[in-house]
Order: sequence, then C-alpha cells, then structure tokens
Amino acid sequence: MDKKKAAYERWTKDALIKRIQTLEANLVRAETHNQDSTTTTAAEGSSTNNATPSPPKKKKIERKIDSSKYSTRLVAFKLAYLGKRYGGFEFAVHANLPSIEEELWKAFVKACLIFPENPDVVDWDSCEYSKCGRTDRGVSAFGQVIAVRVRSNRPLPKEAPEGEREDGGNVEGEGGAAEEKREFDDFTDELPYCRILNKLLPPDIRMLAWCPTTAADFSARHDCRERQYRYFFTQPAFAPYPQSLENPAGTATTKVKGGWLDIEAMRRAAKKFEGTHDFRNFCRVDPSKLNINFERKVFEADIVEVEDAETALPFLDRDEFKPTSTSDAGLKKLPKVYYFHVRGTAFLWHQIRCMASVIFMVGQGLEDPSVIDRLLDIEAEPRRPNYQLADEIPLVLWDCKFPRPEKPQNALDWAYVGEDNPLYQHGITGLLGGVWEYWREKKMDELLASQLLNIVSSQADINLRRDPKAPLHIPTTTTRIFEGGDKERLAGKYQPLLKKPRLPSPQETFDKEARRKGYADAADMREAFIRKREEAAAAAGEPPPEVAALEEEAE
Repeated sequence: MDKKKAAYERWTKDALIKRIQTLEANLVRAETHNQDSTTTTAAEGSSTNNATPSPPKKKKIERKIDSSKYSTRLVAFKLAYLGKRYGGFEFAVHANLPSIEEELWKAFVKACLIFPENPDVVDWDSCEYSKCGRTDRGVSAFGQVIAVRVRSNRPLPKEAPEGEREDGGNVEGEGGAAEEKREFDDFTDELPYCRILNKLLPPDIRMLAWCPTTAADFSARHDCRERQYRYFFTQPAFAPYPQSLENPAGTATTKVKGGWLDIEAMRRAAKKFEGTHDFRNFCRVDPSKLNINFERKVFEADIVEVEDAETALPFLDRDEFKPTSTSDAGLKKLPKVYYFHVRGTAFLWHQIRCMASVIFMVGQGLEDPSVIDRLLDIEAEPRRPNYQLADEIPLVLWDCKFPRPEKPQNALDWAYVGEDNPLYQHGITGLLGGVWEYWREKKMDELLASQLLNIVSSQADINLRRDPKAPLHIPTTTTRIFEGGDKERLAGKYQPLLKKPRLPSPQETFDKEARRKGYADAADMREAFIRKREEAAAAAGEPPPEVAALEEEAE
C-alpha cells in the first residue's frame, strides 16, 4: 500500500483527477455489466429471439511519438508568470496549490517536446533540467530562466550509403556531383518552441524567449551571475485617516502620518544592504539544508518610483489626508507607485521579503535606518528578531543575467517572441494580444474599484456626527503596520524591532533538525551526507566529489 501511495505522490493534479475518473468509470461499467448479465440470462430463458449481439466497441488507442526518430537539443527559455494563483515555482508533492513547474511539465509533455517514461509523474531528471530561481508561493517572475533538453527538428545524423565515400563525396557513376546540403536554420527549420508552449500554458504563464545557442553544459542555476528583484508598493501604503479624527492629545508612536511612508528614509535604509554581508537576520532558516553560509553580495539596493503608474484618487489630494513630513506631501496624482529594487548574485530563503519588511518599518517611522546596521552585525545580533515577513504578492523576480565571469562561453543570446516572425508578437493569437487581454481584465477591476473608492470617499460628511455617542477621535492604542499586503495589520502597542523575542540561531536550528533525524548534531549529519555521496561515487566507479561541490549540492 505504501508503494502505491508513493507512486502517486509526484503525479500532476490533472493526472490524479483523470485516474480517479477512470477508476470510477470502470466501477460503473462493471456494475452495469453485472446488471446486464443478470437481465440477459433471464431474458434468454423466456425469449425466442436469436438476434446477434452487437460487437463490443474498440478502445481508442492513443498514438505516441517515437522519440528515437527525433534529435534533441538543450534550450534555455526565458519566461514570465504571475504567481498569485500558484503555490510557488517548484513542484511540491503535498502542495494545495498548483506550481509553475507542474504547469510547465504538462505543457512540455503535451507538446511532445520531452518524452518521460510516465507523463503523469513530474520528474525532470531525464531532461537535463535546471532553473535559475525558486520563487515562493504567490511570488511572480518576469525574467525566470530554465533550461530543458527538448525535441528538435534537426535531422538525425544519417549513415553513409554504400555508394558514398568516407570523405563525404559520391563515387563516380550516374547522378553526377552530390547535392550541397542546406544548413539547418534555427528560425525557419526549428520548432517554434515559445509559440507552441504559449498555446498550452495558462494565460498567466508566458514564454518570452529562447536561446538557439545554449551551451551543452549550460546550467540556469550555476551560470547565473546576477538576479534582480523588485518589491512593489503604493504611496500611501494604506488608507490614511483624516486629520480631524486623529487625537492630538494621544501619544504618537511614529513621526509619519499613518498610511504614508517616508521614501527618503527608506532609500537611506536600502543603501545599507549594498555590499557583502551576512544576512542571517534577513532570511528564514531552512533546517533541512546543510550549508550554513549566509554571506551574500548585493550589488544595488534602492527605492525607485514607477513613472506614470498612478490611479487618480482625488480624496488623497485633500489636506486632511496628506502627510506633513514626507517628500510626497505637496504632490498631486496620488497614490504613487514605487518598488524596492535589489540586485545580487544570489539570495537566501525569504531574504527579499525580510529586507522589505524592515524597510517598511523604517518608512513608517517605527524604526531608524540604523537598525539595519545593527541586524547586519551578527556578533551584536546572532539571532533574528521574530518580525513578520512582507507579503509575497508584490514581489517579482525581475530578471536574471548570464553568464558568470568565469564562464563567458555560456552567455545567452535571447531570441524574443516576434523577432523570428512579427505575427507571433502582434498577430491575432500573438503574445502581446494575449497579455493585453489579461491586462485589460485586471485594469477594469482596478478602474471600477477606484471609481467605487472615489464615490465612497466623497459621499459622507463625517462632520455631521448624527450619532451623539460617536467618538471625537480614533483610539490611539493600536498601531497600524504596513507589511506589503492589501491592508494594514493592527499590532497594538508597537514593540521595537530590537526588543522583540529572538528566534533560535541557525546552528541551533540545524542541530535540532539533525537530532530529530537521529544524528548527534549538524556536523555529524553533514559528514554522513558527504560519506554517502563518496560511497555512491565509489560504487559507480567515479572519482570522489569535491567537498565544495557537495556543500553546494546540499545548499
């Protein structure tokens, strides 16, 4: 029973549903057959009709492509997806939501670009598959990169016929000189990979480009030199209260008006992330990982305004809603849209969301930018304060840059959709038209919501106070905190970041996980892992792997 259960664990959701439907249909068919047999037996005893029964219907046999008749090639793809509907990029066995990898798997299988032994099981091992980033649940990407060995239209090498010389020429005789072979063209002769896949993928997952010159040893993970993230937010971050309802006698917990952000303070804080630092206080520790290196290099960190992205909400232009101490106090066309921009070699689990969370605390005047210096000092702060992560939806893996300086030959020369055939970009079924349709649907949602918000904000005259028991001011006992989501979180009296309870140190987390698995500590578990890999290499007649490679594999 356990083996059967394990066999279904990596099946796609659609395949499992199809399997259940097949089993239910077989059950119904068996019950119907039993009833028909009983009825037929009774009828044969009393009927004199000797009519010939109709022959059973033949089952439709699915025709499969013979993969041996096709050549393959390793192709790098650049893709974009909106992650709100998905449980993350990486396929997870017990996830409640579909993953991006599962949708990609189904599209590649259906297009017969890959030929797995069991198409229902998500297993990329046979495809030389690699991915650049593993985005979490809800996170989007506009420049994700994967590499897959796929079916190609390139002709297979043919054996030389009996009448052909070893040097490629023909023997003398009828037929004359040999015909010149035309060179294979990647755009006129090859499969239109992106166009094929975009027809099969959901509208919120799009293939943007492919690389015809992908190197044979290319790895989307190991050859990436830089990853760029953007975390989007609005200014104001949430609906501010009118000044008339704010209690002037109350003790203010922040110098910034509720709902608004101090963009300049956020920018000063963001710049502190630049350089090489130990980011253990800006990530979530995965106890199953054996690598304990938390040092990462950030090339650039900044707060950037998105030009011409405003949706006019006129009520924010009224003085009673405006801040008095931020750089946006005198501006029109509110709210504004900004993003927290980060460029680096690689990032830890939830690192960007942790960084954004602290940046937002600074922007609300709850923390000083110097708190980042303190958290980057692991000797002063060896354990991370237990603060909330920023919401996942506004985070985007914006782009991935190749190659690493030490392997310039693995650069990617992207061929974007439409550069081969303009109709693939602007035709009736082109990429741009499909994305436009998706955008307009969401734009109408935004437009109607903004019109409704404008109506609601202008209808009521709150100065009437028709209820004599209505309070004069909003209570100040609760702090409203912005963490990147659609609304603020009520947090009671704000507790400064450096006074919050501390989480266990990474080493304590690793040791606890190792003891749970029966080891003495994390070092013992790491040695056991290296020993197993060395034994496996010896059994296969391979040289022992280097320690650095094992550590990278464990990470």
